[in-house]
Amino acid sequence: MKNTNELSQTAYQFEGKLPLSQAIPLGLQHVLAMFVGNLTPILIITGACGMGSGSEFADLQVTLLQNAMLVAGLVTLVQLYALGPVGGQVPIIMGTSSGFIGVFNSVAATMGGGVTAYGAIMGASILGGIFEGVLGFFLKPLRKFFPSVVTGTVVLSIGLSLISVGINSFGGGSGVKDFGSVENLLLAIFVLVVILALKHGTTGFTSSSSILLGIIAGYLAAIVMGMVLPHTGMTADGTEYTKAWVLNWDKVAQARWFAIPSIVPVKIVFDMRAILPVMIMFIVTAVETVGDISGVMEGGIGREATDKELSGGVICDGLGSTFAAIFGVLPNTSFSQNVGLVAMTKVVNRFALATGAIFLVLCGLIPKLGALVSIMPQSVLGGAAVMMFSSIVVSGIQLIMKSPMTPRNLTIVSVALGVGYGMGANTGILVNTPQFVQLIFGGSGIVPAAVVAILLNILLPKDTESF
Repeated sequence: MKNTNELSQTAYQFEGKLPLSQAIPLGLQHVLAMFVGNLTPILIITGACGMGSGSEFADLQVTLLQNAMLVAGLVTLVQLYALGPVGGQVPIIMGTSSGFIGVFNSVAATMGGGVTAYGAIMGASILGGIFEGVLGFFLKPLRKFFPSVVTGTVVLSIGLSLISVGINSFGGGSGVKDFGSVENLLLAIFVLVVILALKHGTTGFTSSSSILLGIIAGYLAAIVMGMVLPHTGMTADGTEYTKAWVLNWDKVAQARWFAIPSIVPVKIVFDMRAILPVMIMFIVTAVETVGDISGVMEGGIGREATDKELSGGVICDGLGSTFAAIFGVLPNTSFSQNVGLVAMTKVVNRFALATGAIFLVLCGLIPKLGALVSIMPQSVLGGAAVMMFSSIVVSGIQLIMKSPMTPRNLTIVSVALGVGYGMGANTGILVNTPQFVQLIFGGSGIVPAAVVAILLNILLPKDTESF
């Protein structure tokens, strides 16, 4: 009798034929890993534009969130299977980028917020996405600027920047009133322990699906906690609040069963105040996508990405962002969270990831599905995220070590991380610099680390002597 827990070896092959019974849960855990991150940038930017919950545009915000799920699923399918030169055919999940939040916040402030500012962000995203797509066609001659020591440093920076995000989720989510509470920490630890137990205490399917099973266990634990613990707490000033780990089933009950996504829900505006800074960010996100694809190929398949894979991936990144803007959604780029999941599980099967993408499309068409995933407590996600994001760091180290650690390479990594990543991660140091410098380099440590690594790789004399 065949062991039903045995995971097919095709799960570790990009083009392998995987049974649907295994593909669905393996793909679903990718969706759970990125679902909140896919929606959060829209919540932040619509809020900055005065279009958040409680405003006259609250219904529009809900429409944009629905569209974000649909777009992420469709662009992911293009990345996985490719349409001509568009798509790298690499195991990457696409989603709404958080890297543009700093620039978009500034655009919203400069233009006074409102639907017009959001429309200008969409207009800039359309042009910026086309620009990145064109850049992708010329990526092959530019490849010499991205040796493994550079892409490895970028991947390492991506992982380092995400660890703080994972820890924030671990504590219940940044900004929640019970951040770091015993309940949140215990729930996150419980999820992490379940994942570790399944990952290393079992084999086959349950081991590779440990993230999904750990998150399901977190849902169940939150249900049990809701039966025996109070749902609300009091702040120091006597204000009552709902605790972050409580599941909001009302949100699921109120969500519709079916809804058709709206095309161009916001009037598109072309304004140079938005276009110029956003264009620069699209150059940066192309570098980050090169790092993500390099990381997923190294961490999941054990080899460097080819020119064709990188070029197709960047083209999909750009044109996918243009497509997203037509639906009123912020730029759609490679999701670093899922790079960590691939590095951790080694599951790179295209069909498995495609089932996750199809689930995202269904979430865009069936709001109840999206609502069910969106009520996940942040501490449940955090229990899984801290391990996944650290896996990206390891993938970056593996990429760096592909080349001999010569004095030259050691300098590139050291200065890029020390000066570049350190500067971006501690934005106070840039407070007296021009605003465009703060916008480009102050959002995260990824951008300045990438710029420093690329410049040093160009400027430092070649040195092949081993360190």
